[in-house]
Amino acid sequence: MAGRIVVFHRLAAQEYRSATSWYRRKSPSAAERFRAAVDNAVERIAENPYRGTIFREPYRWIRTRRFPYVLYYEIDGPDRLLVYAVAHGRRRLGYWLRRPKH
Repeated sequence: MAGRIVVFHRLAAQEYRSATSWYRRKSPSAAERFRAAVDNAVERIAENPYRGTIFREPYRWIRTRRFPYVLYYEIDGPDRLLVYAVAHGRRRLGYWLRRPKH
């Protein structure tokens, strides 16, 4: 992880758990693939936080592979990234912008 810590906002963590549960109801293997896709996205931004596309300064986003989800995050210091949302691609853009930085 190149020494960077990736922290999920409590609401982003809730979104992640909710999506994982939804996929688990469809298929346990789909839930595992979803979890692996999110883990992969987290690893990619931990390796290079500037890899994500700028959404609105200072926020960036990166897509998960094979699933319609996007992680919105901020570079929160030299070795910390904060994921604000694990958003389905069809959710209202920017719905998470008012989330406090905790």
